Amino acid sequence: MCEKIRCAWAGDLPIYIDYHDNEWGRPVHDDNKLFEMLILEGMQAGLSWITVLKKREAFRKAFDGFDPDKVARYGEAKIQELLANEGIIRNRLKMNAAVTNAKAFLEVQKKHGSFDNFIWAYVEHTPIENRREKMADIPATTPLSDQISKDLKKMGFKFVGSTVIYAFMQATGMVNDHVRDCFVYQAMKKA
Repeated sequence: MCEKIRCAWAGDLPIYIDYHDNEWGRPVHDDNKLFEMLILEGMQAGLSWITVLKKREAFRKAFDGFDPDKVARYGEAKIQELLANEGIIRNRLKMNAAVTNAKAFLEVQKKHGSFDNFIWAYVEHTPIENRREKMADIPATTPLSDQISKDLKKMGFKFVGSTVIYAFMQATGMVNDHVRDCFVYQAMKKA
């Protein structure tokens, strides 16, 4: 049997392998899923992605399935409830940012019809096809992630620095940063 070649970061943890094989880099156009990834990438700031990934189901439950309408209405009582939830990352600034981002997200939806339409316009609604030979070739930020970060901050979003935004772009398939010999890269090219 031939072993699949994956990006090195996927390692050998089943949760990471599943995320790599089935989600990371695959285009996302569902607004609730885009909101989830924006919040989770912000929650990751200063931490490892595996920490967030292991807590993802608890986050989904705690944040009402990442429904931006519900999150936008969170008040102090809900923030206190979240801060007491041991299943998620408990950081007041990040919790407050999630509420702020939900409100800004809803404003983007009103203005552009959907967050999907707004965010994917940055890449002309087509994933940027990178041709990375090795993990060391993948940057933490790009001029485009710098611009998106700047634009989102002007709209009131928080925890959307360029590194967070580039990770979001990778996760939601706006850019294909799978290395060239990875089986997912090959599958994405064929798609």
